[in-house]
Amino acid sequence: MTSISLSILRLRKKIYNNMMCSVSKCSLLSLAIFCLQFCAYCQNDGLQKQDKRVRVIITSDFPPIDVIPAKGCTGPANKCSDPDDLQSMVRFLLYTNDLDVEGLVASAGTFANIARKQNMLDMLNVYDMVDENLRKHDQRYPTAAYLNSITWQGHDNTYGKPAAQIVGEWMDSEASNAIISVVDKPDTRPVWICCWGGSADVAQAIWKVKATRNAAGLKKFLNKLRIYLIGKQDGSAQWLLDNFPELFVIISERNYMGMFYDMFGADAKLADLPWINKNIREDHGPLGALYPKSGFNPEKQGQQEGDTPSFLYLVSAAHGLNDPEKPNQESWGGKFTRPDITKNHWFDDPTGTQCVSKWRPQAQKEFAERAGWMLN
Repeated sequence: MTSISLSILRLRKKIYNNMMCSVSKCSLLSLAIFCLQFCAYCQNDGLQKQDKRVRVIITSDFPPIDVIPAKGCTGPANKCSDPDDLQSMVRFLLYTNDLDVEGLVASAGTFANIARKQNMLDMLNVYDMVDENLRKHDQRYPTAAYLNSITWQGHDNTYGKPAAQIVGEWMDSEASNAIISVVDKPDTRPVWICCWGGSADVAQAIWKVKATRNAAGLKKFLNKLRIYLIGKQDGSAQWLLDNFPELFVIISERNYMGMFYDMFGADAKLADLPWINKNIREDHGPLGALYPKSGFNPEKQGQQEGDTPSFLYLVSAAHGLNDPEKPNQESWGGKFTRPDITKNHWFDDPTGTQCVSKWRPQAQKEFAERAGWMLN
């Protein structure tokens, strides 16, 4: 029996003894105090357990669920895109029990360079078909309705654009305003923002706080942010690095490719299309079936998931492998160096893509197991 269980039993016994004694010997006020202490103990224990999860916002250049791989695409521009965000989202949804998800942002993507949160909502409609099965294994899996309520629209036409065109006056979005609200919550835990697409909406949130608050207010806001960037997909990434040396930023410009099934040094048979078909896509319900066969290039069929390291970094931390506040430690999401100690900016470790791919056996084993949870 755990120490928590023993403590609860002792409290119950004490309450019971007080109830059994006569009113002349036992104060009703004391009984009320004991009851309040017991309830407060249970509530505080629950909060402590919840607080162990990391707060997360995902920004993704999320395409339609019927996306067409961009290389050689002759279809509508709004459907021609990189399907690897769908691949990453399937895996991410299977880990929402271990993360405290506080936002999903649709940033600009596709050949049309548009952001459509409806694309994400369509994905969540499919998640809604399996989430009850997932909660049979862990009640912490969020409902689709909750995830719908925290899905926000980012700005169109930001991909590849310089910061001067996408950050500043009149550039607020539903997403940038929501990010501010999340960070401002009375919750002392930092907010991790995993940028699969561009970081324009995150940068805009910081720009607005800087423009509307004093130096102390800006510092407080920045201190609660942790940003993991997959590449520099628009000019706002460099703007963040140039203007906020104290901002905690991890940027992976190459090592994230360790997720690619055919990356040098990785075991391709644990992530090629036959493995994906057997363990994820086929006979694993409607969400598994949404996992695309390829990424950008339809001729290279298998796992790409270039964005996945951003949250696997937090997943392995939940497993106790690494401290997310120390990016120089090994993790499922890579290892990073801090070349300038005057800045809180972290870059790919020289060990290369293998700092991600080395964890493939563990990550894929768990991915397959959780995919099985989607079934009755």
